[in-house]
Parts: sequence; structure tokens; C-alpha cells
Amino acid sequence: MDKARCEWVNGADPLMVEYHDREWGLPVHDDRQHFEFLVLEAAQAGLSWSTVLRKREGYRKAFSDFDPEKVARYTDRKIEKLLLDPSIIRNRLKVQAAVRNAKHFLAVQEEFGSFDAYCWRFVDGKPLDGRRKGSGDTPATSLQSDAFSKDLKSRGFSFVGSTVITPTCRR
Repeated sequence: MDKARCEWVNGADPLMVEYHDREWGLPVHDDRQHFEFLVLEAAQAGLSWSTVLRKREGYRKAFSDFDPEKVARYTDRKIEKLLLDPSIIRNRLKVQAAVRNAKHFLAVQEEFGSFDAYCWRFVDGKPLDGRRKGSGDTPATSLQSDAFSKDLKSRGFSFVGSTVITPTCRR
């Protein structure tokens, strides 16, 4: 019997199916994984998620296994080198945002003890049930994701938005 999946999952793309079945909608409490999704979801802006997933391993190598302390120290020279790397999306603004966001990520960790503690406060520490009643799909935003996105932007993060950042359980 086939597993029930959201409408956006393309059964012909095994990478999307794997992502949906093993990661989509599961709560995250690891700061490095939070940073990974910040980088990847920022890279996705204007592109398909499957494009980003195909480049995920390239991002892992290019962005120091998503270590925000290392990424925050990237120099202009390192950014120029990354812009030549075909294993990632070579958009200058997105690469620069990853480095800038790493610095802000570290500031949030310093202020709240962890990025996890910071982001989960927007939902009182509990995943939201983001499923639409009578639908297999999930709304793209919520009041909580709007507030989270607005707060991130006020802290200097870029390439973050309500559809990108949401601590919602979608299962």
C-alpha cells in the first residue's frame, strides 16, 4: 500500500519522496540542522525545492557541514570561490546571505542559549498541526511563521519569509 503524501510530492522524483517521508514536517531541535535549513531554504528562493535537494551535498561541503561558526568567518575571497562552485546555486546574494545569516544565527544563540530555544518560542514549544481539515496539503504560512519571519528580518536575517521559516508539524 502506498504511503499517504502531500500533493506537492512528485512521485517520479525519488529525492522529493525521500525528503517528504523522512524529513518534511518533523520537528527539528538541533541547531546545526536549523542552520542547514536556513541556508537551503534561502537558496531555494525562486527555485524548486527539488533543485536545492539535488545540490544539498554540494552545500554541505561548501558550507562547512552547515557549521554556523565556520560560515560566519567566511571572507570575501571564500565567497568568490563559492560562486565558482557548480555544486551549489551560484547566486551572489544568496551566498552572501548565508554568511551574514550565520553571524546573526550566532547572535541569536548567544541571546537565547540556542537557536532552537529562540525559534520554538513562537509556538510555545509545541509543533502546530498545519494540516488543512479535509485536505492532504498544508497552508504555506501561519500567524506564527509570519511573526517568526518578521522577527528574523528585524535581527538582520535575509532570504527568510513565512513560507520558508515555520515550526509547524505537517503530518
